[in-house]
Amino acid sequence: MSWLDSRSDAHQRKRVVDPSDDARPSSGVDDSIDILMITYRWPQYASAALERLLATCDDSMKVWLWHNGHDTETLGVVRSFLDHPAIGHFHHSPENKKLREPTNWMWSRSAAAYVAKVDDDCLVDPAWATTLRAAHRDNPVFGAIGSWRFYDEDFDPQLAERKIARFNGGHQLMMNAWVQGSGYLMKRRCIEEQGLLAPEQSFTAYCIEVAHRGYQNGWYFPFLHEEHLDDPRSPYTGLCTDADLFDRMPLSARATGVRTLAEWETHMRLQARTLQAANPDPRYHRGWRKKISNARKRFWRRTGEF
Repeated sequence: MSWLDSRSDAHQRKRVVDPSDDARPSSGVDDSIDILMITYRWPQYASAALERLLATCDDSMKVWLWHNGHDTETLGVVRSFLDHPAIGHFHHSPENKKLREPTNWMWSRSAAAYVAKVDDDCLVDPAWATTLRAAHRDNPVFGAIGSWRFYDEDFDPQLAERKIARFNGGHQLMMNAWVQGSGYLMKRRCIEEQGLLAPEQSFTAYCIEVAHRGYQNGWYFPFLHEEHLDDPRSPYTGLCTDADLFDRMPLSARATGVRTLAEWETHMRLQARTLQAANPDPRYHRGWRKKISNARKRFWRRTGEF
């Protein structure tokens, strides 16, 4: 029995979109995908996330593995996957380099038609890549489109439906100026036009700049669920007590100042609502409009009102 099986079988979810013949790479078309995964010091998560990701890969997909630090058990888990045919590259950094350096390491070297990133604390939907690739193929305007890490209970039709639009090929997006930094698929053309991640630039800010160039970003709809193992509601989470949270402390939890699992769960629910409420027009995330938007977000976090 795997670690995931031992956690729970109570949260089995249907695949939102099944792979079909139309979603498979077609002859003569470059449908290659390079996927970055950064691992650090949670061996159970890394094992589960890598196993799931590699199971979704076809011959046109390669995983670029970047491992931070010297956690012996996690490094051993990562090395145990290096013979898998879908592993393209491996880099071990003694320091914890987090986002920009590993991302630019792959982006600057990759020649694939699409780039992606899957976090080591996330389980992608089995159809995530084939579905997102088919949507990209049918819609040259798509920039960064992605999976959704929240739950059915977080969906608010009153907030989200105004942002959901249908595009070529029957594909739908919940449009937004940015997507989460895991489980997304982005055209290489965006990097060719926008360049690499700049110093101190977040992936959110990068997506907003891509949107300013005329690309449409957003979450595929109906959502492709990405199981976030650091969500306290996940049956597979390793965060079962406040002590676990203190020891593990996800970066976003540290940034928001949460101290308990209850606070962290409240933050996750509020984040889902904030994303559904966000203005999809990238102009509202620059200059004076951004200041107004940030003020509204602070109000929402204090009151829970939208």
